[in-house]
Amino acid sequence: MKLMRVGARGAEKPAILDKEGTIRDLSSLVPDIAGDTLGANVLQKIASADLDALPEIDPATRIGPCVGNVGKFICIGLNYADHAAESGLDVPPEPVLFMKATSAICGPNDDVIIPRNSNKTDWEVELGVVIGKHASYVDEADAMEHVVGYCVINDVSERAFQLEHAGQWVKGKSADTFGPTGPWLVTKDEVADPQNLKMWLEVDGKRYQDGSTATMVYGVQHLVHYVSQFMSLQPGDIISTGTPPGVGMGVKPAPVFLKPGQTMKLGIEGLGEQSQKTVACP
Repeated sequence: MKLMRVGARGAEKPAILDKEGTIRDLSSLVPDIAGDTLGANVLQKIASADLDALPEIDPATRIGPCVGNVGKFICIGLNYADHAAESGLDVPPEPVLFMKATSAICGPNDDVIIPRNSNKTDWEVELGVVIGKHASYVDEADAMEHVVGYCVINDVSERAFQLEHAGQWVKGKSADTFGPTGPWLVTKDEVADPQNLKMWLEVDGKRYQDGSTATMVYGVQHLVHYVSQFMSLQPGDIISTGTPPGVGMGVKPAPVFLKPGQTMKLGIEGLGEQSQKTVACP
């Protein structure tokens, strides 16, 4: 299933993209695509519904983030061997964890705001893993039982805030609109192998990232297991699993960063596409 949330910011309603590409309103079945809604019993209720009987939603309606009320937005750093190389850094001996503020989350096609005092805002196409079942100290063999599905994430990053200021990476990762998420939460039954998905990102029509989840150092199964050793994972939590090479910071001979008035387009095989315009902070 391709689950969605559509409508004005803060007033999104649950929806599903049917097999004909029509957006259907799920409000009569579930209150939202969030938290306990992601449990197996609720998903089965949606899967068994007669979608043709549900109201159609105008395809021009804004698409919101595909998961609502996210409790934790966990990111994995340097998780692609080829991206670590372009960054001039060693592959980490275990996953690098950092948090992105949930206030950064926005719709997949919403504008991305370049923060005040920024001159190094960058892009990162990433595979998002959505948790559907409580996970704490999960064995790696059982980790996938706790995953409900996947989505596209643009882990927008301000590199000066992230790397040149004292403290942790979270400052460079958490500005408002730095977490476009969606368009869909694709349930895991529709993704045969999360470690073999093509992914790409373009800025103003120029392709910078053209990679695959096949080059991830630590795969989805290991990451869910690993993170659960340090914190419990709740339904609706998101793990953003890292980015392939081609970020602006790594462009040779000189880095390239975002400016107001540009357009990013990105996507992951089977998970949909995003498109964002960059705007100056008011």
